[in-house]
Amino acid sequence: MTDAQFLAWLQSSAAYRCVLIEAAAQVNGVETMVYMATRSYTTSPADSPANTQYLPIATVGTLFTERLSLEGDGALSTGDLEIDNTAGMRDAWAGAGYVWKNREIKAYIGDIRWPRADFRMIFNGIVADIAPSGRSKLLLKLRDKLQRLNTAITEAKLGGETEQKDALLPFAIGQVSNITPLPVNPALLVYGYHCASAEGVIANEARDNGAPVAMTSNPAAGTVTLESTPAGAVTLSVKGDNTGGYCDTAATMCRRLATRYGKPADRFTDADLDLANIGAFDAAHPQPMGLYSTDRLNVLAACQMLLGSLGAQLVMSRLGLMRLIQVALPGTGTPFVIRPEHMVDGTLQPAGRTDVVGAVKLGFAKNWTVQDAGTLANLPEVHKALFSEEWLTTTKTDAATLATYRLNAEPVQIDTMLLTRADADAEAQRRLDLWKVPRTTYEFDGVPEMLQLELGQAVTVYSPRFGMVAGVAGIVISLAPDWNTGRVKVGFLV
Repeated sequence: MTDAQFLAWLQSSAAYRCVLIEAAAQVNGVETMVYMATRSYTTSPADSPANTQYLPIATVGTLFTERLSLEGDGALSTGDLEIDNTAGMRDAWAGAGYVWKNREIKAYIGDIRWPRADFRMIFNGIVADIAPSGRSKLLLKLRDKLQRLNTAITEAKLGGETEQKDALLPFAIGQVSNITPLPVNPALLVYGYHCASAEGVIANEARDNGAPVAMTSNPAAGTVTLESTPAGAVTLSVKGDNTGGYCDTAATMCRRLATRYGKPADRFTDADLDLANIGAFDAAHPQPMGLYSTDRLNVLAACQMLLGSLGAQLVMSRLGLMRLIQVALPGTGTPFVIRPEHMVDGTLQPAGRTDVVGAVKLGFAKNWTVQDAGTLANLPEVHKALFSEEWLTTTKTDAATLATYRLNAEPVQIDTMLLTRADADAEAQRRLDLWKVPRTTYEFDGVPEMLQLELGQAVTVYSPRFGMVAGVAGIVISLAPDWNTGRVKVGFLV
């Protein structure tokens, strides 16, 4: 079935829409697939799965909402699936014998007259849990697949008999400056800076209270060995993880984190990634970055720290593919044209308005170990100043905006993982240009053709209302498809 045929079916009043649900659960200790649907449907012997009955017990409206955060922090998207539990016939599903949490769930839409292969996926995510909803319903709480990344990057501990035996092994990715390594073997002066193979130590030197000291490096183990007992604080500047090759851009580091770190069972594979999107994002955003952690930092938080440095975020498509999206105007790519005929009459309306920003201050080039200048012997004063400050900063302002809106000229600092002043200057200016004018979010109910929109997609919207007669450029920030009606609530920023 072609895309055009599928769209024509969505628009047809003669369609017998049916949503198929395939949800995994552990039932009395056995991993089991539970088959449900919004209408009675049984597969044929030639289908996959063959001869399988989908119980007509599910109610699906707006199964899931995709959303971009304008604050840039990102978030797990949520939704619910309603299951019939008349007379308590499925009470056991919410009991101890059924474990739904962190199991996969997929949904497909099609016509009850179609073979199973013609149904199209509309959701691919994770079950957060199940809960009763009154006496006659159950609710499966849904999350997008980012839930799988909500796990510690590493839980490997040092071990042994030292006082720090319960300390987590450090994690370094990209380029990080002046980090404090973990004493792996104090007796032999061995220090670790990465829990796996690393690219190595910058300039092949360690520092003792800021002064360079001799050492030997073992990048394959992510360690160094000092040649003499240190007098004070040991620090290193390193290039981190190279398991699969060194990487230092937001896109490549997020891909590395998602596929090689966290719990092995929860890691993504390339099949979980929108590789075209990630490749395009990397080409557009080659800024070098770095991240270091000695605590229990999770994969999702690390990715958001990196992407947030560019005003971007990690999202999952409704088909369960990881994507990287920057909130920007105009959006990237050829805009999708939206006209009045694509909107249900009378549904276009303002949904919110952003705060105007007259100045942006970014922190960059993080110094991962802040040291008292008084302890840094034999160093030039300019170097002491660098080691004693956590961040370098840049501020971009727009005098006209500050005056017009009577805004504070000293903004709150936003910290980034960017390394260079040139990149920090450019990102601060980009954010200022984006938010120094009032922006409005709008919503409308879209006809079936709008179901093909994607989060973060550039659009040009025409309407006789709200100053859109000649068309305005925007970016899609939310999508809430209702598969019962074939419509979708679209949110966009202009």
